[in-house]
Amino acid sequence: MSTDLSGLRAVVTGGASGIGLATARALAAQGAAVAVLDLEPAGVPEPLLGFVADVSDDPSVRAAVEAAATRLGGIDILVNNAGIGAAGTVEDNPDEQWHRVLDVNVLGIVRTTRAALPHLRRAATARPGTAAVVNTCSIAATAGLPQRALYSASKGAVLSLTLAMAADHVREGIRVNCVNPGTADTPWVTRLLDAADDPEAERAALNARQPMGRLVTADEVAAAIVYLAGPAAASVTGTALAVDGGMQGLRLRPAARP
Repeated sequence: MSTDLSGLRAVVTGGASGIGLATARALAAQGAAVAVLDLEPAGVPEPLLGFVADVSDDPSVRAAVEAAATRLGGIDILVNNAGIGAAGTVEDNPDEQWHRVLDVNVLGIVRTTRAALPHLRRAATARPGTAAVVNTCSIAATAGLPQRALYSASKGAVLSLTLAMAADHVREGIRVNCVNPGTADTPWVTRLLDAADDPEAERAALNARQPMGRLVTADEVAAAIVYLAGPAAASVTGTALAVDGGMQGLRLRPAARP
């Protein structure tokens, strides 16, 4: 099955950096016309189109989605990637932070998808098999990670939301899936490392907890998103694709000492 996306129109939220930018570039490399929605999209490289959007603000999302659809001539693919992180146990994050993270990570998907659905429905009718939504979830949705209570709760909601959306829209010809990255080498993780007491030791610990022994790259996650968004995944919906170096499913014995 071809991975060519020529003629398809894609929107990527949070597409100005990290996994979002890698995804936007990968979609464009496969021939898609791509619009990036971000708080600060000015620096996105050509041929990507940048639109200012705040996924926590419904009018902002609706305006950006409509502007992107107008420039692109429609929307076939929506990648809900925008999100924010949080560290701490249930004792550590105040209610205001819980509301903020859930608003961005969960309701942000709701707002963007809600705005894009009329365009996705038209795409599904005009060209059956092309309409797809891919949500960026996390290993935190399926594995208990320390110091990530709030973030994990938000990503658990994203996983459940993905399944519900897939069920709601499968008969409209719209596929909905998510990717579950392990710890990825992104600007957000770099900021967490920089804030640690011993950044090198923290990076070594993050590397060690993934069976492959290294962080996932943004390009590796992007490749999975492009697959789920494209025609090669025409029969894939309601699926969570782990890109985590084996973190979710593997239980290795400790390495033998030399």
